[in-house]
Amino acid sequence: MTTPVSSLHQPSGNKSGNAERVWRYYVLFFFSGFPALLYQIVWQRALFTIYGVNIQSVTVIVTVFMLGLGFGSLAGGRLSTVTGIQTLRAFGFIELSIGIFGACSLAIFRYVAQFTAGASTATTGIVTFLLLLIPTLLMGSTLPLLVEFMVRRSANVGESVGSLYAVNTFGSGVACLFASLFLMRMLGESGAVRLAASMNLIVGTVAIFLASRARGPREAEKQVSPLNIEGSRRTIGMASSMALAGAAGFIALAYEILWYHIYSFTSGGTASCFANLLAFYLFGIAYGSLAVRDASRQKLRNDLPQTLQAASIIVVLGTVVSFLVGPAVGFSVSQGHIPYSWTYPFIAIAAALLGAAFPLLSHAAIDPAEQAGKKLSYLYLSNIIGSALGSFAIGFVILDHWSTRQTSLLLLGLGFSLAMILTYLARPLFSKVLLGTSLAVCAVLALLSQPLFATMFERLLLKDSYEQGTKFTNLVENRSGVIAVDRTETVYGGGIYDGQFNVAPFPGTNGIFRAYAIAALHQHPRHVLIIGLASGSWAQVLVSHPEVHDVTIVEINPGYGQLIQQRRMVSSLLLNPKVHIVIDDGRRWLVSHPDRKFDFILMNTTYNWRANTSNLLSVDFLKILREHMNSGGVAYYNTTSSSEVQFTGATVFPYALRVSNFLAVSDSPINFDRARCRKILMSYRIDEQPVFDLLKEDDRNALEQIVSLPQANSENRQRGLDFSIEDRSSLLNRLKGTQLITDDNMGTEWKPIGL
Repeated sequence: MTTPVSSLHQPSGNKSGNAERVWRYYVLFFFSGFPALLYQIVWQRALFTIYGVNIQSVTVIVTVFMLGLGFGSLAGGRLSTVTGIQTLRAFGFIELSIGIFGACSLAIFRYVAQFTAGASTATTGIVTFLLLLIPTLLMGSTLPLLVEFMVRRSANVGESVGSLYAVNTFGSGVACLFASLFLMRMLGESGAVRLAASMNLIVGTVAIFLASRARGPREAEKQVSPLNIEGSRRTIGMASSMALAGAAGFIALAYEILWYHIYSFTSGGTASCFANLLAFYLFGIAYGSLAVRDASRQKLRNDLPQTLQAASIIVVLGTVVSFLVGPAVGFSVSQGHIPYSWTYPFIAIAAALLGAAFPLLSHAAIDPAEQAGKKLSYLYLSNIIGSALGSFAIGFVILDHWSTRQTSLLLLGLGFSLAMILTYLARPLFSKVLLGTSLAVCAVLALLSQPLFATMFERLLLKDSYEQGTKFTNLVENRSGVIAVDRTETVYGGGIYDGQFNVAPFPGTNGIFRAYAIAALHQHPRHVLIIGLASGSWAQVLVSHPEVHDVTIVEINPGYGQLIQQRRMVSSLLLNPKVHIVIDDGRRWLVSHPDRKFDFILMNTTYNWRANTSNLLSVDFLKILREHMNSGGVAYYNTTSSSEVQFTGATVFPYALRVSNFLAVSDSPINFDRARCRKILMSYRIDEQPVFDLLKEDDRNALEQIVSLPQANSENRQRGLDFSIEDRSSLLNRLKGTQLITDDNMGTEWKPIGL
């Protein structure tokens, strides 16, 4: 039975029956948003494992994912206009299709990886697009379908878009938060995907069931007939609306990339950082959308100038708050002495303001009587394309040339430009006052940007131990992250200790005696691979080994080369004819060079709990590493004292030897040859200068400490494992029952630090 027009617009309790029916569609869309972001987190991680975690792969994967959603929105908009299509039933079948693909997704990725792993960036982009095309098209199509469904009930675009966008986005935010807190740690990649697929299947089944419960075969469509909607109202042109929606998306996602640049440094690159940031970002957007819903129900219902003016004001406020997020976090963790995790609400506030722009623009651009779902799909596609361009431009191009401060100023200018355009379109009486005020605020922030950002990264790194006047001697920002060097010549890559410019074995805070111990592990390490350059100190020691003929170094961040060039103790490394430096992801490079084999492979791996570190520590990776080792070859890598890392290496290889917190593994027996080590170290020279002056007692003692590393026993274990060696049988016995690290479980990455 068709619902009377009057009942759709009653402000009183006459709408209660309709509200009771409507809430279940919001619940469905909430649970539709939950698996979507769970898929994104897992799929991105799985594809990074296949194609590497260099910035090109990251940007390509994120951009393709978003474009798929945008084109899916376009398809959903088209579908919503097809005569005879029951939108709720169509939504249900789409959810079922997403769940079926999701359940098979990781197996599909692994199958395709056999043929494409290690491919070029262009090939990676094409393959990723094809892999994600079907599921992202399906995901993107659901919003226009349900908007069409709901607009015909409420006759209000802002209310419908705001409500649906809010509940779906809130579901996605909850998924991110749960993934960070326990899902990824407890379920791993495959378990998280199974959960997401199950939720899709349940949502799809319930939607189809609700559609079938209608009292007549077309009851749902009769209820939502366009004839029930009030007469048309004034809107802005669709072309202008699409351009504005694209600009809003560009600014919002550009800020998200910039915030991750900042928070990744602040957190030291924890795996949970991105998920937490994205959760609060989505919570903010959800709240902003709800605010638009409430406003659209009341004073903005049919008032175009008021809608545009509201959009202008929130864009100005959102731009100001977004610009100040980085400095605010820096001052909070240093002067305010609060944990950085407590500053995520800053992201939510900024996102709430920026995220409210899209529902407001939708309300200003779409007449509810004229194919709301189809028109919404155009705006959503524009918003997604703008978002993808914002992610690509900032993450791939701008951050490689401009600092965080300069990039923030650019986005500040873009935000105020968008606000001025909206103000011009609104043409209210006070537009000149708002325009002048906005320009003044923009100018003041630009003038204050230097002191606001001057010590931001120092504050983010040192937090409550920051002292006024502390400055890094070097700060390198690029699209791969942030590298800082303090006055003690200690290097911090991505906000965590990454070594020190030092080649002296003792005293040495970088524990470089472990590099000199290589002389005891392999008799003739002629062909060497080093994954990770950092300060270059380890590479300088190894390339100076008299038996080394050539060294290939794979480093993901080119910024280290700039710093090495400025340090005399390591600068010769860049000119050494033995050395060939490649800028790439280590795992990706190995897969794309299957014929390269080495006598010795060194990885001074970062902390085991950092994001993507298990890509270089898992059983799956060690099997790849094994294929690149010559007969008698040795791989030697930093376990950062992780029991899981040590146990995994000792399990995969038949021979293993722990040296301090490093682990040497091989398919051949490993003999810690003390006599050979002493002989080589006595003649060791770096840049033609002897490392050990045997006329000096301190140098003789340092050499002896390396040569005489004791066998581990219960006594020195109680004192710590820093200065001992331990064989494989002892390792396996001591670590019995420890979990192996795999690509699927990701090792310790999602564990709270300290567990």
